[in-house]
Amino acid sequence: MTDSRCAWCGTDPLYVAYHDTEWGVPERDPRALWEKLVLDGFQAGLAWITILRKREAFRAAFDGFDPQAVARYGEGDRARLMADAGIVRSGAKIDATIRGARVWCDMRERGEDFSDWLWGFVDGRPIQNTPATMAGVPAQTSVSVEMSRALKAKGFGFCGPVITYAFMQATGMVNDHVQTCFRCDEVRAMGGR
Repeated sequence: MTDSRCAWCGTDPLYVAYHDTEWGVPERDPRALWEKLVLDGFQAGLAWITILRKREAFRAAFDGFDPQAVARYGEGDRARLMADAGIVRSGAKIDATIRGARVWCDMRERGEDFSDWLWGFVDGRPIQNTPATMAGVPAQTSVSVEMSRALKAKGFGFCGPVITYAFMQATGMVNDHVQTCFRCDEVRAMGGR
């Protein structure tokens, strides 16, 4: 049964495990959502497998993606991150991560839950796209465009509509497992519209 998967994950064991256990599963934890948004931003211009292979190094470098810890980063932390060969060393992406942590914390201090806010773009339930083939998987949608604009308006960076759509797929806001994938019905059973 597990031999029928979405074609994008290929045969790399790390990619297959990510597809089989994480991709498309609804994520509601605000911290975990921020981590995924940051990692999707770091992917810009790169293959997701590159980020996936470096994910543990990213977690170590960014204090487990604790927004409160990252929000306190200063120039010394930025220099440390720029010297860390285990992550993607992009000054603009590192700066966007620190700025995003501060925005995340500001939202929380104002009583605005990051998870509830993001899930509000899909009315709190996963969109069931479930295309027949990979050709039916869009690069972006009107919802990802709206989410991208709203994230940027708050001060988040590296969150264009293609990145936000990939984020929505990964965090289960949309089910884009193809119909022949064994995960399609499993993810659909997790709820949605």
